[in-house]
Amino acid sequence: MVNEIALTVNGTKYELAVKGHQTLADVLRDELGLIGTKVGCGEGECGACTVMVDGRTVTSCLMLAAQADGCEIITIEGLAEDAEGELHPVQEAFVEAGAIQCGFCTPGFVMSTVALLEEYPDPTEEQIREGLAGNLCRCTGYQQIFDAVELAKEKREV
Repeated sequence: MVNEIALTVNGTKYELAVKGHQTLADVLRDELGLIGTKVGCGEGECGACTVMVDGRTVTSCLMLAAQADGCEIITIEGLAEDAEGELHPVQEAFVEAGAIQCGFCTPGFVMSTVALLEEYPDPTEEQIREGLAGNLCRCTGYQQIFDAVELAKEKREV
């Protein structure tokens, strides 16, 4: 079965024919070339494929592309502040805090952090841990990631 869908990704409108089994992650990576969205587990457990769909974080490996019909999607590539690719304050914070090791989980953590800080501009440690609970990292030990969230919070306040 093929579905015709229309969606907006990082401000650009697309009309696509997608197969019934294709996930949003598949379409973002394979059809649109947005490879910043990573597919780790393919089961919604690791969070590497996290994107924003209509302002909410979604594990794109679990969402069928057809379900995104009519939606506004932001991927890690869409966070840049301007045409020159200036990093989003959360991306800057992850770099500065050393929260990037292999980098595979980073897009998901960054997207989750953006959503967390939109909901809680001054999150508590508990809110940070809960907000990032759907993301797994095998390299950093998490402390640098928590430090990056704190730094990102400060950058947003300036």
